[in-house]
Amino acid sequence: MPGPELDPGVYELFAVKYATHGRTAAANFVDPPDPHEAMPIDYFVWAAVSDDRTFVIDMGFTKETADDRARTHLRCPTEALALIGVDAKTVKDVIVTHFHYDHIGNFDKFPAAKFHLQDREMAFATGRHMLDPAHGSSMNVDDVVGMVRHVYGNRVVFHDGDAELAPGIALHHIGGHTAGLQAVTVMTKRGVVVVASDACHLYANIETRNPFPVIFERDKVLEGYDTLERLAPTPAHIVPGHDPLVLNRYPAVSDDLDGIAIRLDVDPKAS
Repeated sequence: MPGPELDPGVYELFAVKYATHGRTAAANFVDPPDPHEAMPIDYFVWAAVSDDRTFVIDMGFTKETADDRARTHLRCPTEALALIGVDAKTVKDVIVTHFHYDHIGNFDKFPAAKFHLQDREMAFATGRHMLDPAHGSSMNVDDVVGMVRHVYGNRVVFHDGDAELAPGIALHHIGGHTAGLQAVTVMTKRGVVVVASDACHLYANIETRNPFPVIFERDKVLEGYDTLERLAPTPAHIVPGHDPLVLNRYPAVSDDLDGIAIRLDVDPKAS
């Protein structure tokens, strides 16, 4: 839902919620303070929109995947994007932060897009570590195979570490959660905003240095928290990937999208 004309390299930035999952804190921390505390997570996709370019960050999962994994699917992520004026059929750039099932699905609904991902993530998702259920169970094999097919269709753009995709949009290899996890920095009118994706699932993960328990390399998860803080002007410029509190802290795009779509390019609401 683009607003007034923007300066070059400055983006409007949105998060849209498409699913949720009720769980306890035991599922969200390596060392949960109270493992029985109710602590649901939400699922988002993000969009950075300028006057001449749109980047979608992650593509979520399908209703079928939600049913298989007992998640509550609220709307197709592409339908959620449409609510803010982003037409998945015309998007030319999709950033895939990593290959877990809740970030890589629905690629068939982006027929015009190139998919930006890390070399290390493709190697991770198609290599020996997938023999270990601790890592392989978070992947959907059909989604991984589909992305491999897009390599052969010349629709994948590989990156080896940090990269600037366009003025105001950059990728930052973090690793830790998966081998090739990447965060995204977006220049907005309030400064650089860090879309952490799963480099930080919840505000509490980074604030207490108590990671989400799905981990490939723990030292890199913790180093990743330092990286996010270095990239962000303030802690309020870091947006975690699954925290329902994000919806409370930022203003809705409109009254009718309250609880669905929020603006991340404006300051958080006063607490």
